[in-house]
Amino acid sequence: MAESSLVSGFFKVPAVARLTKLPRGRVLGLSVGASCFVIAFLTLVLPKDSQMAVFLLDYTKFSSFPYPFTIQNLMYLLFAVCIGELFIRSWAAKQELKFLGQHFLPEDDHSVLRAKDLGEIRQRVAHQFTADTGILPYLINLCILQFQASRSVDQAVSVMNSSLDLISHKVDLNYSLTRYIVWAIPTVGFIGTVVGIANALGFVNPDHMDLGQVTGSLSVAFNTTIIALVLSAILVLLQHIVQTSEELAMNRAGDYCLRNLINRLYVEKQAAA
Repeated sequence: MAESSLVSGFFKVPAVARLTKLPRGRVLGLSVGASCFVIAFLTLVLPKDSQMAVFLLDYTKFSSFPYPFTIQNLMYLLFAVCIGELFIRSWAAKQELKFLGQHFLPEDDHSVLRAKDLGEIRQRVAHQFTADTGILPYLINLCILQFQASRSVDQAVSVMNSSLDLISHKVDLNYSLTRYIVWAIPTVGFIGTVVGIANALGFVNPDHMDLGQVTGSLSVAFNTTIIALVLSAILVLLQHIVQTSEELAMNRAGDYCLRNLINRLYVEKQAAA
């Protein structure tokens, strides 16, 4: 519940609310652009070979890569893409939770729904969902259609359960890019470390060894792993918060539909011929 409130409160910030109106591609583009701006700002602020420049940006003469094409900067770009993706998913979760307050169905303790009552409800929800949003109105619409066609509560329940399974798989698939980036960042960090160690070993010369060059390259090599682990830990936490919120919205939609639609359906007996 606290995580859901945190997500809802985040979108009340005016600048954030404006971002929610943008298409997915533009949101991801802005995330990458913001990351590039931060990298450029740090490059200007932090002197080359300073401790923070070396640690955060690999901005040093000992780097194995030409600046700004460093492992750290690549990880920051991946981090930004993941943040943009999580922003989109958190907005979707907030929208799904808002549908629960629309009161599409009777919520008192005594109302029942007959077939003739369902047409008006279906008209209310018919245009409230799309292929990507509107789990609750979609479930209501689908269950009503099934009940009107079969006059069977059991079949309506079966359709709802099947739909929830499909929606659950869809929600999980929406996080495939996020999971990949969470895996890719540590991998890229380890690659940077391996390359840095190999580069440092290249300076080892038994006849004339420059210890400063070797130790400098080794210290830079392990910075990529530290940065990668920190970024991954942040992303895993954010993914947990956002995915929990979206799954909570799906579970609440199913529970609302079960309590206020399925349990209220009344099958009128056919008059004997």
